[in-house]
Amino acid sequence: MPADRLSRTDRPPVRIAHLGLGNFFRAHQAWYTSVAPDAGRWGIAAFSGRSADLASSLEEQAGLYTLVVRGPERDDLSVVGSVAAAHAGTDSVAWRNYLSRVDVAVITLTVTEVAYRRGRGGGLDDADPEVRADLAGWRDGAEMRTVPGRLVAGLNARRIAFAGPIAVVCCDNLPGNGAVTRQVTLDFAGVAEPALASWIRDNVSFVTTMVDRITPRSTPEDVAMVAERGTADAAPVVTEPFTEWLLEGDFPRGRPAWEAGGARFVSDVRPHELRKLLLLNGGHSLLAYAGSALGLTTIAEAVADERCRGWLNEWWDEAVRHVPLPANELADYRVALLDRFANPRIRHTLAQIAADGSQKIPIRVLPVLRGERAAGRMPAGAIRVLAAWIGHLRGRGAPVNDAGAAAYRDKPAREVLALLAPDLAADEQLVAELTRAGDAPA
Repeated sequence: MPADRLSRTDRPPVRIAHLGLGNFFRAHQAWYTSVAPDAGRWGIAAFSGRSADLASSLEEQAGLYTLVVRGPERDDLSVVGSVAAAHAGTDSVAWRNYLSRVDVAVITLTVTEVAYRRGRGGGLDDADPEVRADLAGWRDGAEMRTVPGRLVAGLNARRIAFAGPIAVVCCDNLPGNGAVTRQVTLDFAGVAEPALASWIRDNVSFVTTMVDRITPRSTPEDVAMVAERGTADAAPVVTEPFTEWLLEGDFPRGRPAWEAGGARFVSDVRPHELRKLLLLNGGHSLLAYAGSALGLTTIAEAVADERCRGWLNEWWDEAVRHVPLPANELADYRVALLDRFANPRIRHTLAQIAADGSQKIPIRVLPVLRGERAAGRMPAGAIRVLAAWIGHLRGRGAPVNDAGAAAYRDKPAREVLALLAPDLAADEQLVAELTRAGDAPA
């Protein structure tokens, strides 16, 4: 019997615009929106990166897709209907049109760390060729290619339309991601349209968040499994049962009741954000580089390996000293992470996690490295993560997929450290340990 195609006649009205149509967004923000009691009033218009393929597939399914929650023993399937429209990222006319509407109240983003185009000082990297191209093309009405440029173009359309305030919600793994998004947006607007920068300061709320749900890439086998269960879906999403979302900030035009799905609104997200960045994301980076150098391919394989598991616990012992949360809460989180990592039915590849390490290592590892050295300790765990990344750049393990890798590749440990953390480059003891670890066989 053929599987049924996903379809519907009515879609919820668009009140959220999203940049970064992908699996994590569909397993996380879109899911939280779909289970809100007021979901029928909060449709999402989601825009992809530069590929139109996923947007096209979703539009053929009226924005519907199957969410596969993959536990250790079984899959639970549900259809998510919060995506009211899916567009290619190049559809800048649609992007500006949505943001010109008074009833569009929220912008969300899942675009990865590198897309914010930050320079070494933390603000917009105005030496980035694509940032420079966007700024040069602004006056001529050129289409914006970067995330800061696209954000500013949308906010400019809103200002011109007198559509009022809006909240921007960053859902990427960056410390203080609301402040980061605000800074690069204002930096771009300040050059492109100074009056717009003033309007943004007065009318746009930048919400800081911590997001957590392990979501690997979907495979042809996942598509076939969903079809066998009765649904023809070209774009299912597979994710783990665990999910967490903490938010800090204001929503001047309202928001969905995300708390119905378990989202929490807090006065300070930083301790929870740091917990996740250091323990989960930092642990992922360790396993991605050290594990793939041993010939392992997934997180589940790596955490099952005795050596990798020992390295992971060593890293966590160091990292927890720099997370300002109760010891029992951190201990419980570590236990839960081991269970999540060990789920053999979640195929989260080390190669996927290893991508863009030049953007991830500074925020996932350097805080612990600095903190431990300031306390007079030589952190073997933090050194191992950094050394494993250096080995990755030299060809050990997963293939390098990192636009920023060229600045670090083939350089000795001292020069890599000088580029990453100039304040630590004069630490001769640290340089010696990092050099020794980097030169050691996998």
